[in-house]
Amino acid sequence: MSKIILTGDRPTGKLHVGHYVGSLKGRVELQNSGAYDEVFIMIADAQALTDNADNPEKVRQNIIEVALDYLSCGLDPEKATILIQSQIPELCELSFYYMNLVTVSRLQRNPTVKSEIQMRNFEASIPVGFFTYPISQAADITAFKATTVPVGEDQLPMLEQTKEIVRKFNSVYGETLVEPEVLLPSNQACLRLPGTDGKAKMSKSLNNCIYLSDSPDDVKKKIMNMFTDPNHLKVSDPGRVEGNPVFIYLDAFCQDHHFEEFLPEYANLDELKAHYTRGGLGDVKVKRFLNEVIQEELEPIRKRRKEYEKDIPAIYEILKKGSEKAEEIAAKTLSEVKAAMKINYFDDAELIQEQAERFRK
Repeated sequence: MSKIILTGDRPTGKLHVGHYVGSLKGRVELQNSGAYDEVFIMIADAQALTDNADNPEKVRQNIIEVALDYLSCGLDPEKATILIQSQIPELCELSFYYMNLVTVSRLQRNPTVKSEIQMRNFEASIPVGFFTYPISQAADITAFKATTVPVGEDQLPMLEQTKEIVRKFNSVYGETLVEPEVLLPSNQACLRLPGTDGKAKMSKSLNNCIYLSDSPDDVKKKIMNMFTDPNHLKVSDPGRVEGNPVFIYLDAFCQDHHFEEFLPEYANLDELKAHYTRGGLGDVKVKRFLNEVIQEELEPIRKRRKEYEKDIPAIYEILKKGSEKAEEIAAKTLSEVKAAMKINYFDDAELIQEQAERFRK
């Protein structure tokens, strides 16, 4: 069996460092590993419209922002197929068939859906499209027969729902769909990077993000204003590193060579944490170090983005070609699904002959 990756993002804004450490950086490594036969990266605009239906321009404008972030991080259209979800009509038809395999109560129990509904204050006025987006996601994954889906920890319930749909379909209609495996970031700090305000999740809607395309000044300003340990009021006070966003970011980004370059009085992050914990180390010094670390990571991304911005029509051409290739593959899967469900009437010569003989009798 071919090894195939599918992953992607909703184009509701520029991508941030949470996306980067949680998935983007890993995607580039997977793309370059040579271990996978196909890598599909989806810009999930149809899914973004489920809670932005009244603001399509927001989604439209952010298609190019996300594409630029992808390319500037190192995703290569020669090695990965970058596609736009709405340009693959087969995904809608697959979603429609899968809806018959999932109950309303099961969707209501999905922890990711529940938390997203709460965050958006939908309460009883939940758009049906948003409510059923785990089914849409299952269509995305199965259309390309993805064997591996890199996700953040918060998306695990969504992948479990996809697996349930695959098992149900295969048990009813015969072995047709591929059940995917989840791939989580190996660095625990990357599973869910908190917001700069200390909130549990970095989110565009909460305005607590450091964007990949932020200027050096903006990055520095956001880091220097980051939430830390609220009880660490004086330099001499002992501080907590657990749950402290500054140290969580360092866990995600920092490597030993950064100390040699930017903070040589410490050998590694463990020494820095120990000093902060016992007291005598100020937040400003730690934040300045974090700023150096993140600036070093983001600078080549910013430079590549500026180059790609010089030829925007070429970016749209990449997206068009990727979408066309993706549609061919999704159409083949849809054909197999319809055959398994016995609704491929015009392609089933045996059925036509059988019915003709039945009526000749």
